[in-house]
Amino acid sequence: MTSTHVVNVVKAMTRAQKVGHGGTLDPLATGILPMALGDATKTVAYVMESAKSYRFTMRFGIRTDTDDSEGEVVETSERRPSDEEIRAGLDDFVGEIMQRPPSYAAVKIQGERAYDIARRGETVELEARPIRIDDYRMTGRPSPDEAVFEVTCGKGAYVRALARDLGEALGCKAHVSALRRLAVGGFDEDNAISLDNLRQIVDDDSLPQVLVPLRTALAGIPAFALTEPQAVRLCSGQSIVISPKLVTGLPVDHEPEDDGDGLTVQALKGGEVVALARLHGSELSPLRVFNPQERAN
Repeated sequence: MTSTHVVNVVKAMTRAQKVGHGGTLDPLATGILPMALGDATKTVAYVMESAKSYRFTMRFGIRTDTDDSEGEVVETSERRPSDEEIRAGLDDFVGEIMQRPPSYAAVKIQGERAYDIARRGETVELEARPIRIDDYRMTGRPSPDEAVFEVTCGKGAYVRALARDLGEALGCKAHVSALRRLAVGGFDEDNAISLDNLRQIVDDDSLPQVLVPLRTALAGIPAFALTEPQAVRLCSGQSIVISPKLVTGLPVDHEPEDDGDGLTVQALKGGEVVALARLHGSELSPLRVFNPQERAN
């Protein structure tokens, strides 16, 4: 099941006018797929910027053209790394690193997805790009041929590429044989529901009870509490002047005079997000205004 398929199923089930998801999963993968209904689809871009956590199994000795078990074998190796070699090798993949995306990736090349080009049998060479890996560790070793890892990473990181590159570094070739996303920002398995459960929830007319606040999707974004007059002006498309000192969650190194393109801020009224806004110095301008009625639908 693809992420797009999930969107279509949820839309049909809930009859929401708009449905979006917070980050595509590989066909091989299971796990967390944040879903946005109605007005909440305006937050999808911010969800996709969030850190993500995965658990995956790496199979040593085989490299495939897709870097997972669904691809064709392109290289093999008899070498199997020790636990000590694996742990030592992981150090080079933590922090800000350069990563070349897999050939079968959603990255666009002159307007066309890389995986579409690769499926035609054409050679795909993607350039390495900077990504952030916050944590990468081995959590199990079921057999000499396999190891289980957990990784927390920023936007744009490919787990399949992490497995491919670690296999190359260890001189043993490798691919991902199982992959599960554990969390996307503030969304994790503790509050997740299956599609089967969602169907029952909708049938029981209890959907509002499982929807989470918009602030969950915007975790980590600074917030400003509006007065009633400020809320009316901002939600009408007008800019307002505020004291940046009253914005909570600002980066410690934030300097208003060095805003550049500005800073994204959640605008709150009565604890609810009513808008996303851009802060330039002391001026707050609306970016996305949320309609509570549309959110409910």
